[in-house]
Amino acid sequence: MKNFHHLILLIAGLSIMACDTNLDLQENPNAVTPDKTDINDLYNNIQLEFGSTYLNAEFAAGQMSRMYHMGSFTYESAVSPNTLNNLWFDAYADLFPDIALLNTLAEEKGLDIHAGSAKIMKAYVLMAMVDNMGDVPLFEIGQGTDIISPKSTPAAEIYANVDQLLTEAITLLEGTNSARPTIDNFYNGDPAKWATLAKTLQLRAAVTTRLINPSEAATTINALVAAGDLMDTEAEDFAVKLSANRNNPDSRHWMYRNHYETADGQYLSNYYMWMLRADKMDTNGFPIADPRIRYYFYRKVDDSNNQDPTVYSCHFSTLPTNPDGRPAHFDLVDERLPYCTAFPDGYYGRDHGNGTGTPPDGPIRTSFGLYPGGGQFDDNSFTDTRRSGTTGGKGEGIYPIMLASFVDFLRAEAAITIGTNDDARALLESGIRKSITKVKSFESKVQATLDRRLYIRSDEPLVRELFVPTEEDIDDYVNYVLAKYDAGNADEKLDVVMKEYYIALWGNGLEAYNMYRRTGKPANMAPTLEPAGGNFVRSFFLPSVHVNRNGNVSQKELTDLVFWDDGSAEVY
Repeated sequence: MKNFHHLILLIAGLSIMACDTNLDLQENPNAVTPDKTDINDLYNNIQLEFGSTYLNAEFAAGQMSRMYHMGSFTYESAVSPNTLNNLWFDAYADLFPDIALLNTLAEEKGLDIHAGSAKIMKAYVLMAMVDNMGDVPLFEIGQGTDIISPKSTPAAEIYANVDQLLTEAITLLEGTNSARPTIDNFYNGDPAKWATLAKTLQLRAAVTTRLINPSEAATTINALVAAGDLMDTEAEDFAVKLSANRNNPDSRHWMYRNHYETADGQYLSNYYMWMLRADKMDTNGFPIADPRIRYYFYRKVDDSNNQDPTVYSCHFSTLPTNPDGRPAHFDLVDERLPYCTAFPDGYYGRDHGNGTGTPPDGPIRTSFGLYPGGGQFDDNSFTDTRRSGTTGGKGEGIYPIMLASFVDFLRAEAAITIGTNDDARALLESGIRKSITKVKSFESKVQATLDRRLYIRSDEPLVRELFVPTEEDIDDYVNYVLAKYDAGNADEKLDVVMKEYYIALWGNGLEAYNMYRRTGKPANMAPTLEPAGGNFVRSFFLPSVHVNRNGNVSQKELTDLVFWDDGSAEVY
């Protein structure tokens, strides 16, 4: 839908070179004009652009929160002014101009669902831009040659504009009888579900800003909860749905493309895998594995600590089992934190901030699993996933933008921190169970794997009988977490809730980044591998494509706080 971009000249922050030319031209008969635009084609393209924009907003943020591996020794070397260039292009050159055009066409034709849902997508992206960078242009964009260097809008004003957009969307969507979009990847054109999402995003904004305005946030949250129209079922989940289509176009999940073709793929985060494998301990000191672990990660080997020495790049030692190599500053956080590998039984990734060279370890790197990327369920087959996209769920995954489980955890956070009317413990349990149910729903993509028989001595059990968590397994896990919650003080209760939120967020690095900056949780977050990892990235650089070409903008610092971050949370 690139042809639409000349209709509304918006290239935020890009300069336009002046030249002598004759502007007395005839109308181009081949140009696409608004009256020739098919609004459903435009709407479909907006959804595609939104998915791309989300992906570029969440990945770098996920590296900061240890959800994904950060492959540089220091924060300063991990990010640059180029890090969010693609996010900038997606939002300002693609998504926002198309939404502006769609709103114009939808208003003329009374297509409230098209317009309302587009406003919601714009509102989410605006929040994501602020959450990543702080002040960005808003009110001076879209002015063509009248304003070629738009000034940044204060981030707090952008959040206020987001609330206005969401309110406008709710008004358009509630009670409308307008025609549904031909293709709606999210809600099949259901205006009620879109309206529920808008109110849920208002909740998200209130929780995000609670540090600077706790009273107002609590009032907003209580009102939204009392109104009873927040996302609370899987059917209302807001997620980009990917397909198994490999070519023309390749519409598979990025996690699948990264690990299930022929390349080695990126390293998984040792800390994040360890969170699910060994952070929780029973009364005998044995680790309790999370019921979701076989869905999140696929192991290629059953022993990650005793491979050929040439495959390791532990940085401080040749082998992960060398106790002298373990960084002393890890123990200052948690003596149980993993070093070099996540856990001995095959979970092999890299530590936060390990920027050493790449050894021949492709055959043993743990891969992204079935959820959310549509990969393989870990059935103890321990095989290589690099099979040209022929295994597992074949990339039919999701980008989990806002799920019902997330809402429970956000509400629980607010109840603990600003005293809203909710029951944090009940929401903690509800959030865990919803997350596990969501993850298990992906089993339908790998039925053949789960129905495969294993031959163990004289027995022939199915994979599902051995490795799929039972209701009893789930109950045991939930009861363990609730007991931990009950035994803690207020800060410890918050840590329990945020850890479970962090685990449920797998695939959404932006919300994890926001959570970490708000709360400093999990409290045992892995430090950088080097003790001198530099200052944590409290917000990202403004993109170079903006700063270098806009005379009204200067570059910011990585330590700058976004407007809702008061700096009270200890992050590193």
